Amino acid sequence: MSENRANAKKESQGGYIGFVAGMFSGVAKNLVGHPFDTIKVRLQTSENRFKGPLDCVYKTARLEGIRGFYKGCTPPLIGWVVMDAVMLGSLTNYRQCLMETVYSGQEELPLVGHCLAGVGAGWTVSFVAAPIEQIKARLQVQYDPKSRLYSGPINCLSKIVGSSGIRGLYSGLFSTMVFRTNFLFWWGSYEIFTTQLRQHTHLSDVAVNFWSGGLSATVFWVFAYPADVVKQVVMTDSPTSPRHATWAAAVAHVYRTRGWRGFFRGFVPSILRSFPANAAALAAFEFVNTALR
Repeated sequence: MSENRANAKKESQGGYIGFVAGMFSGVAKNLVGHPFDTIKVRLQTSENRFKGPLDCVYKTARLEGIRGFYKGCTPPLIGWVVMDAVMLGSLTNYRQCLMETVYSGQEELPLVGHCLAGVGAGWTVSFVAAPIEQIKARLQVQYDPKSRLYSGPINCLSKIVGSSGIRGLYSGLFSTMVFRTNFLFWWGSYEIFTTQLRQHTHLSDVAVNFWSGGLSATVFWVFAYPADVVKQVVMTDSPTSPRHATWAAAVAHVYRTRGWRGFFRGFVPSILRSFPANAAALAAFEFVNTALR
């Protein structure tokens, strides 16, 4: 009887533990990845300002100093904590829900179940991510005091809501959901890497989570990157008189002005960022998740 009670308690704790572990994941990701993210967003949204990633790094450092790489850092510092808590917490609950309903007769959740849970988590976190990422992106593309529209995240939030209402904060929601549909590749490949590393290596659990997290994030970005470019174009558009009325119009604009290569502009810093940032984040998530359980 006491064993059943303990198991029930563990199951009831599963939901909030996933959210708490996700908070630690968000902190780790922001500390490691934000400078790479700034370079990525600048390359994605500028037309002819930079020749490539190294030129962007050089000009940012020369004109703005180290602080330039951390512009827009406050929204993700808070936002990624919230976003990863929602993403990884909902992922945990979607997995549990699928296991208890669709796959109740199986001992473990199959690969397709992990993919479905990943898509569900991606769509869920989009409602949190869309306004946070929009504020971050708008701050990241402020290059000098003359062109600066916002003094900080609160000012940016106030101006967007003042000119376009709450709807303005969610102007990039659809593009965010399209981008995060690719979570099926992330969490599907994460399950594959985790299983293979545990079966064929003698790595510790933390090391397995680190390598699986980094490798699966790389797989995700290979598939998701074009959608991320379109998302950034939508989010940095004018909130009052946007050039792109729809997501499809933004896709057409990128292709018309940059060609197919435009969908991969900024890909190098994104890939360089994806492994260390997400490896650290998922190692932190799994460590805290295991410790709390």
